[in-house]
Amino acid sequence: MREFEKMVSGLDYHCLDPELRRLRELARLACARFYAHPSPGNMKHIKRLFKRSGSCVLEPGFQCDYGVNIDVGKNFYANFHCVLLDAASISIGDDVLLGPGVHIYTSDHPKDAEARRRGVCFARPVIIGDCVWIGGGAKILPGVTIGDDAIVGANAVVTRDVPAHEVYY
Repeated sequence: MREFEKMVSGLDYHCLDPELRRLRELARLACARFYAHPSPGNMKHIKRLFKRSGSCVLEPGFQCDYGVNIDVGKNFYANFHCVLLDAASISIGDDVLLGPGVHIYTSDHPKDAEARRRGVCFARPVIIGDCVWIGGGAKILPGVTIGDDAIVGANAVVTRDVPAHEVYY
């Protein structure tokens, strides 16, 4: 099984695998083109990476690991310098707003130091429901689900699921 297949299946994988590094480079180049000249023509390079993209607006500074594991609904807005590390699936519903500098992480590392030394990683999906607002600087950690109509406060570090209609600080 290829490291990419392990990664998207939720199995331990080696993040420095040449194929994964090449895929990250392709995503980085698409994001760099858009950052250098934020135009619809360059935005298509990023949206082409995504698994699915409804209508979305990405401000400059957007970064992703691979893009291929990002599924975006309608009316998605990501303010300046948002980062989506998509080793596992990142599913974003309709009418979601990300403040500037929001980071969504799916990659994780073992607690065992020897396993980390060997380059072992694993990834857990992040799910964001419809009509969610995530304030600037918030960090969403691996495996978190945020329910519909929830609000995540600025600079929050989200370590657990957020139920629908809840405000998380």
